[in-house]
Amino acid sequence: MVTGQGSAAGTASGLEEELLRLAGEVPDPELPVVSLAELGILRGLRVTGPGRVEVELTPTYTGCPALDTMATDIREVLTAHGMSEVAVRTVLSPAWSTDAISAEGRRKLAEHGVAPPRPLSGGADEAAGGPVAVELRVRCPHCGSTDTRMLSRFSSTACKALRRCDSCHEPFDHFKEL
Repeated sequence: MVTGQGSAAGTASGLEEELLRLAGEVPDPELPVVSLAELGILRGLRVTGPGRVEVELTPTYTGCPALDTMATDIREVLTAHGMSEVAVRTVLSPAWSTDAISAEGRRKLAEHGVAPPRPLSGGADEAAGGPVAVELRVRCPHCGSTDTRMLSRFSSTACKALRRCDSCHEPFDHFKEL
């Protein structure tokens, strides 16, 4: 099994590596500015036989309505690259965490007006414009101010909250820390 977080040298075939890259490039249906790999949703991939592949996905939360769309999009991409049978399995353990979002994914979220979540394991990079680790304060992706407030615990999707910046007065989505 080739994992989305990188695999040990020599444990994956070149085909598995290529298929993992292709599946990982599929955009998230709810946040199309980031890929499934950048969100850390793509857990792994294994070629199980000639033309057969198994993909593992871990949704951002158990009831994620976009999971079927993700699976369909992955099937389409891998079928177009020669796989006749693509099985997509949902893996709930270990649970997905916002720490799985890559640095590039965080950058793209901020660039597109969605405040990325603070890393739960520490290490927020303020110099790169990341969120400030202050309780209940989120950095505005438009002006960088931390003078923000929550308008609603839920936004366009359940994994985001709606916030407003009191400095520039712009509303923005905040990807919740999980």
